[in-house]
Amino acid sequence: MGKLFKYPDGSTRDIEEKKQKKSKNLTKANLGSDFEDEINESNEYYQNKNIAVIHKKPTPVQIVKVDYPARNKAKIVEAYYKTPSTTDYNGIYKEKYIDFEAKSCRELNFSFERIYDHQIRHLEQIDKMGGISFLIIEFSSIDEVYILPAKLLVEKYEESLNGGRKSIPYDYIKDNGVVVERGFAPRLAYLKAVDKYYFKKK
Repeated sequence: MGKLFKYPDGSTRDIEEKKQKKSKNLTKANLGSDFEDEINESNEYYQNKNIAVIHKKPTPVQIVKVDYPARNKAKIVEAYYKTPSTTDYNGIYKEKYIDFEAKSCRELNFSFERIYDHQIRHLEQIDKMGGISFLIIEFSSIDEVYILPAKLLVEKYEESLNGGRKSIPYDYIKDNGVVVERGFAPRLAYLKAVDKYYFKKK
């Protein structure tokens, strides 16, 4: 058995599993990893071109047990996620703080079971403070990506809390979000979508 991470509910996962080859046709986890890779490569492009500085946030971890098979080698064998994470990415773009969560879905809707209340509230707070905050979502079955601004995400979430639909349908995101173009450099031109919504001419 490899290194173990323990979750708040007491379950564990062998993190050596993450070393398996990624494939879009295997699991939702791998699907999300592929999408995340696209975002990370795009962020690297944006930084190299001095367009923006945006990074994936590290997940806070509490190390519990370390083995020392040799004097100069330490091996983490047990750890806990210390606190719930907020969102996936943050940084600076056009002198504005930017913060967003990334999700990849096979189905043509976005279920609120896929995001935590504290993450939505975090995006809401950033929006209220004048920052740029949104959900970037990939519909993998049709190869489309959109950004949904936090304000719209919060509106639909509040409706769900008051007896409304527990998911956001694809048609709503298509009609109210902004499409993200795929390409080579960057792989995901999501800041172009940000420009269309947040920096559109008045």
